[in-house]
Amino acid sequence: MSKSLHQDNKLVDTNFDRNHVWHPYSSANPINDNYAVKSAAGCEIELTNGKRLIDGMASWWSAIHGYQVKEINQAIRNQIESMSHVMFGGLTHQPATELCRKLIELTSQPLQRVFLSDSGSVSVEVAMKMALQYWHGNRKPQKSRFITVRNGYHGDTFGAMSVCDPVNGMHSLFRDVLPQAMFLPAPPAGFDMPLDNSWQHEVAQAFELHSDSLAAFIIEPVVQGAGGMRFYNPEYLTFIRQLCDEHEVLLIADEIATGFGRTGKLFAVEHAMICPDIMCLGKALTGGTLSLAATLCTDDVAETVCQSAAGVFMHGPTFMGNPLACAIANASIDLLLASPWQQRVKHIEQGLKRGLAPCAKSDQVADVRVLGAIGVIEMKQAIDVAALQSRVIANGAWIRPFGKLAYVMPPFIINEQQLNSLTKAICQAVGPV
Repeated sequence: MSKSLHQDNKLVDTNFDRNHVWHPYSSANPINDNYAVKSAAGCEIELTNGKRLIDGMASWWSAIHGYQVKEINQAIRNQIESMSHVMFGGLTHQPATELCRKLIELTSQPLQRVFLSDSGSVSVEVAMKMALQYWHGNRKPQKSRFITVRNGYHGDTFGAMSVCDPVNGMHSLFRDVLPQAMFLPAPPAGFDMPLDNSWQHEVAQAFELHSDSLAAFIIEPVVQGAGGMRFYNPEYLTFIRQLCDEHEVLLIADEIATGFGRTGKLFAVEHAMICPDIMCLGKALTGGTLSLAATLCTDDVAETVCQSAAGVFMHGPTFMGNPLACAIANASIDLLLASPWQQRVKHIEQGLKRGLAPCAKSDQVADVRVLGAIGVIEMKQAIDVAALQSRVIANGAWIRPFGKLAYVMPPFIINEQQLNSLTKAICQAVGPV
């Protein structure tokens, strides 16, 4: 039996894992074993075979402070002494109210209401339900369709899947049973590229023709994540905000991946200096420690939702407002705000530009792009994920490629030596330059 040693002398049974444990976006009959982790601290993951890896993924973009953070661990100990959970229906508690206060203070002034949930995908579901119930409260139930752009990704639950790119969003299998959203072309790529007038005309025309049926426009601001790791000019967001205002369409900003500093702004909508009607947060909200998400909205959205026939918002997760997760989120936000996070993100941006630049010389590479603490290498052909991962691990780093993309979103605390080692490991693994 294939087993490897865990830090407390228990064994990770990789045979059992392969045959019984189903991992994200994987076959039930995997060809390769998953890498067994012993521990994680700082910016490093230690495997049970003793190999140490610089984490280039921040646990799918969430562990912005790295691992084994003393302030977060202390918040866990303090909170668990009083209660780890209590239902949020009819009850409230200080960790949740403190967190909601922080989120309202950090986001744009019009966002005044916070609905807590379990995960990023659920926060998108909540946002979409808010939009639909808003128009029922406005006595315009015919406004029930969502509009978005291609190359977007908003999660794996059914509502979220319906607004993911129908081809590149990994959900084409379910196309026939999903609600039919309206898809517009993705904003032309390039953070600093000038606006494309033809794109603007096409989007404006869609609003003109269909505004009577549109409930909300949902978009990932500035960075399209799992749908392609694309960056676009923030002025497109300004243009979309104007169209939404003109045609009475709500704007939902999916900041699950971009929130809490990843793009160099605390929230990516700040690049465009706009405020959405509804904002979704998750991932880095708890510094990658526990699952928690939040959907923020304006007073207008909240009050109009409650003017619908139901009189209340029709959603309520069992673990909503989990005190332990909220206490961790409070500690994570305090830690972020007390840190020089802007300088750290800028330093990472400079290091990624410098370190990944050699990859652009490879005949196998189509593009190298960097924004904030996000670095992307786009290959010309689909990546053999297992093979590339194996090479990166041999070079002492960890990434999780997909499609044609090898990308990094490291913890903000990564130091210069670790960042250099990370980019070097990727460049060496990608191929000859």
